[in-house]
Amino acid sequence: MQKVDKPKKPLLVYYLIALVAIILVNQVLFPAMVKQEVKEVDYGTFLTMLSDKTVAKVELSGDEIYFEDKSDNLYSTNTFEDADLVNRLQEAGCEFGQVKQQEMSPLLSMILSLVIPLVFFLVIGQLLSRSLMKKMGGAGLGNAMSFGKSNAKIYVASETGIKFKDVAGEDEAKEALQEIVDFLHNPKKYQDIGAKMPSGALLVGPPGTGKTLLAKAVAGEADVPFFSISGSEFVEMFVGMGAAKVRDLFKQANEKAPCIVFIDEIDTIGKKRDAQGVGGNDEREQTLNQLLTEMDGFDGSKGVVILAATNRPETLDPALLRPGRFDRRIPVELPDLQGREAILRVHAKKIKLGDDIDFNAIARAASGASGAELANMVNEAALRAVRDGRPYVTQADLEESIEIVIAGYQKKNKILSDKERLIVSYHEIGHALVAALQTHSAPVTKITIIPRTSGALGYTMQVDEQERNLLSKEDLENKIATLTGGRVAEELIFHSITTGASNDIEQATKLARAMITRYGMSDRFGMVALETVTGQYMGGDTSLACAGETAADIDEMVVKLVKEQYQKATQLLTDAMPKLHELAKYLYEKETITGEEFMKILHDSTDALPSTKEN
Repeated sequence: MQKVDKPKKPLLVYYLIALVAIILVNQVLFPAMVKQEVKEVDYGTFLTMLSDKTVAKVELSGDEIYFEDKSDNLYSTNTFEDADLVNRLQEAGCEFGQVKQQEMSPLLSMILSLVIPLVFFLVIGQLLSRSLMKKMGGAGLGNAMSFGKSNAKIYVASETGIKFKDVAGEDEAKEALQEIVDFLHNPKKYQDIGAKMPSGALLVGPPGTGKTLLAKAVAGEADVPFFSISGSEFVEMFVGMGAAKVRDLFKQANEKAPCIVFIDEIDTIGKKRDAQGVGGNDEREQTLNQLLTEMDGFDGSKGVVILAATNRPETLDPALLRPGRFDRRIPVELPDLQGREAILRVHAKKIKLGDDIDFNAIARAASGASGAELANMVNEAALRAVRDGRPYVTQADLEESIEIVIAGYQKKNKILSDKERLIVSYHEIGHALVAALQTHSAPVTKITIIPRTSGALGYTMQVDEQERNLLSKEDLENKIATLTGGRVAEELIFHSITTGASNDIEQATKLARAMITRYGMSDRFGMVALETVTGQYMGGDTSLACAGETAADIDEMVVKLVKEQYQKATQLLTDAMPKLHELAKYLYEKETITGEEFMKILHDSTDALPSTKEN
């Protein structure tokens, strides 16, 4: 059979050629004059033109008169039942007859009224159909079978260029993944002893900790193709398309083995199925079922490794997590102090640094930050250096970048009244004094009353000298007392309270409730869990798991605990009233003071301080 070649020109080109040909033929065989414009005038003007003998030809049509002047211009007017009209026309020497008003030829009229709209609709239809096919996974009717293509991005080592050395702060996760890399390099070593490589590894952790980066680093170290696809790309409008994409993905992976398949945000398609087998999204469940089948069916000895990432592991279907599918669950947690310092150094290699950089101090101040947030801090510091016209980044730039990530930019157009600035000064010094007058409290490093874009009118920064993983009951009580210090200072000095303590109230209440319901730090309930936490990597939503009467008792105990710490803060600030005034005045004048300045004023006259260090 002779091979039929695909037309080189699209059908639309032939439509246009045919249309041009028809118009040209029509112009040659049926020439058409453009219809002349008919100007309407009043009857008086018509009589004036008759008397001037400028009217050449006249046509009477009912109550209308159409006439031409000697320059072939067309006019029309109303007769107004003029009985002498004929005599007037004869005296003016006018010619009677049909005034020329040529219309377009029938063929051209048909083309303009029928053919052109038809072509227009055909063009629009072609464009819409192509756009729809692209959205549904194909480029046209001829590619309808591409609906089931996985659309996975394929990288090779030379393109990614990411190695384990580029990932800092996650040593345990890298160690767990190193075995996968070794298997891809030396599969015979494992096969000789009868060991099988884990079918899949699930990277679990909060957003921004480097799960995707770790997966790319595994591919870079193994020097194998890397398939990357998001879980949301499997979900389609038509039932069955997601399952087809899963089949296509694993087919490609088997063809390019050894390789790594990385599914980001797998919780999109891997959510727990409905226990009753009804309801829910049929498309999502079919996609999950196909994924489970494919993970069971492919030959792991070929070197196809499945990596997946999620920050909501509690929502995943148990069938997905069983041995034989995702055998390993690798935590990718927030970095510790040493990890944060290592991450800062990795990102700082890309920028010019001054001689005064202390990465350890920055890492301590950025407690709880993820790798992505630390990278953002380094970038913000570089941007600040550019704004200030410096060719390198200083320690001050990095310290300010931490505050930008935590509290937002300085809100320079936010102008506080003198009274508001004074209230905020006492409020922040209240926090700092209560913290300084207690043991087990993190040292104060900075106090400011410059408003921030986060809504804070000021804040007090405390930084622990060392990383702390365990907090005692006394530590938590001191934190609550410190949180109440701002409101206490307002009440002692101004005998009134403001809305400025809203965030302090929220944090103190949350901490007191956790002590009772989660940490077992109450004499009444002891080691009984009264609250459950869901989504620990996504903010940690909590819900009470107790009877209504117990919940009421918990509320009473929370109120009592916060009140006790409020009274403790009141006593501490009352005893240190002279220092409260002195420090608040100094902060009011300077707007921002460092921890060294604060401690110097605090210890200048030790007689003015209470002999506390309570708890």
